[in-house]
Amino acid sequence: MDILFVADPLESFKIYKDTTFSMMREAQRRGHSIIACEPRHLIWQRGGRVQAHVRHITLTGHEDRWFHETPLPPQSRLRDLRDFGAILMRKDPPFDSEFFYATHLLEQAEREGARVFNKPRALRDHPEKLAILEFPQFIGPTLVTRDADAVRAFHTAHRDIILKPLDGMGGMGIFRVRDDGLNLGGIIETLNKDGAQTLMVQKFLPAIAQGDKRVLVIGGKPAPYCLARIPQGGEVRGNLAAGGKGVAQALSDTDRAIAEALGPVLAARGLLLVGLDIIGDSLTEINVTSPTCFQEISDQTGFDVPAMFIDALETAAGG
Repeated sequence: MDILFVADPLESFKIYKDTTFSMMREAQRRGHSIIACEPRHLIWQRGGRVQAHVRHITLTGHEDRWFHETPLPPQSRLRDLRDFGAILMRKDPPFDSEFFYATHLLEQAEREGARVFNKPRALRDHPEKLAILEFPQFIGPTLVTRDADAVRAFHTAHRDIILKPLDGMGGMGIFRVRDDGLNLGGIIETLNKDGAQTLMVQKFLPAIAQGDKRVLVIGGKPAPYCLARIPQGGEVRGNLAAGGKGVAQALSDTDRAIAEALGPVLAARGLLLVGLDIIGDSLTEINVTSPTCFQEISDQTGFDVPAMFIDALETAAGG
């Protein structure tokens, strides 16, 4: 099967931890062909189909120069998306306008017969901070608003809170305000831009000290291990990009219950791969754009997450 990875530039990959790379490696091991492009390489013109300028690559097994690109004439690099056995949308956040436009091109490709994972419409319908609102039984006290007074009232009620932008990633723009309310007004102004931008406020969960757990749900089923991302050096953020330490561990009963409740619902919407973020017993985010942590979990536990994913992809794509 020819698999097209729509991703960031290959030259930017950190292959020792990159989840997309681990998918490619397992797919190649099984005999699938690896093709790559960036969202900027997608193109459509009236009278034709959605196409992409692609790169045919082979993984070398070396850390340096980790892939070899097959030289092709320009006309051979332009391919119809519907001709691939599967297309994996693996562009990292942020979910900006260009990402949004790419999902529309990929959805047009679906209408022409392409098989895209995660489904483009589902990517648009599940913003990673706001998707939790559909499942209030699993989340802690949460407020979504532009209203500064509503934020202050939430702080009065809960005393220790987390504020974050809806478009942040990797722990960017997250603030904690404790009982004393120090700098609450300034933080609100920074995040809501004088009422022009919506933010999310959540009650602080002390269980963050044990880690912000990334639970992977593949084909509607949870992987048996998660990665607890534990804050370091006085940080409130456990994100690996913010210096958190990743420790793989077996799912708790609550982790599994949340994943088993959400998994079939999200899979039915075309979300082949989902990363649930859970602190203690509370769901905090549903990550769908480019969930990670395959290699960290596999390296620490021996459980082959990429194999589980490619199994699910082969089943979903019929190949």
